[in-house]
Amino acid sequence: MSTIAEPRAPRTAVRRSGPNLEKWGWIYMRASGVLLVVLIFGHLFVNLMIGDGIHALDFAFVAGKFASPFWQWWDVLMLWLALIHGANGMRTIVNDYVTHESTRRVLVWALWLAAAFLILLGTLVVFTFDPCIPNLSDGSVLAEFCSAQG
Repeated sequence: MSTIAEPRAPRTAVRRSGPNLEKWGWIYMRASGVLLVVLIFGHLFVNLMIGDGIHALDFAFVAGKFASPFWQWWDVLMLWLALIHGANGMRTIVNDYVTHESTRRVLVWALWLAAAFLILLGTLVVFTFDPCIPNLSDGSVLAEFCSAQG
């Protein structure tokens, strides 16, 4: 008769003084999840349902949205929440399944560095987006807008 092996014992964690980061990470996941549902469905509704729907999505549509501080902040909030939410979820998976301490530390650092880089890059794209930089000589509405601005 064979016996079932003991389930993997959790790491022995020493309770440090100060804030309980695991608790705050757990709370963040719930709060950001609710906010992300609202932000993502709002994003999808505006982009796909209002006006001409998916047929209206082009460079000019994005330029028009990014001309508004409201939509800039909407998209940046969605970006920040989603990337931090995803990185925290991946951190939890790494903590659950990677048993070697130094490997776990390297993977968690890599996750947070990748998330920070993407947050920085995405935020720069949203706030420095200029629709008039490309050579717009095709007679489009956006070309007329850019020539009237300059």
